[in-house]
Amino acid sequence: MAYSEKVMEHFANPRNVGELPDANGVGEVGNPKCGDIMRMYIRVEDNVIRDVSFKTFGCGAAIATSSMATELIKGKTIDEALQLTNRAVMEALDGLPPVKVHCSVLAEQAIKAAVSDYYRRLGIDPVPIVGELHDCEEESCACGGH
Repeated sequence: MAYSEKVMEHFANPRNVGELPDANGVGEVGNPKCGDIMRMYIRVEDNVIRDVSFKTFGCGAAIATSSMATELIKGKTIDEALQLTNRAVMEALDGLPPVKVHCSVLAEQAIKAAVSDYYRRLGIDPVPIVGELHDCEEESCACGGH
């Protein structure tokens, strides 16, 4: 399985890794079939994601997609972050092997989970804004394991 140079770079030198102590939104998603778990931390001020970090337990592609996703939403408004798709994450990494596409889905879902938590902490129902959250399940993604 061949990975792009960008995937290898984000795996070897992930950006924004670790916990964010002053996060006001934290989301965790996972894939029960292959065991990837992503936790995304965001600090929102004035509707802008001022800081973001992640902790991921998973394969190299899971780490790379988490890293790239944080880079793509840092400094963006919440609305802009919610428009980030797994396809955009894959394109920013110059592609992923088909059996690793689920990692980009998890990255997209982790952002949505963190934003949902942010809204819940404000006492706002996140579902009308973010939509329903779902983990990457066996039936809905091409998880080939690691």
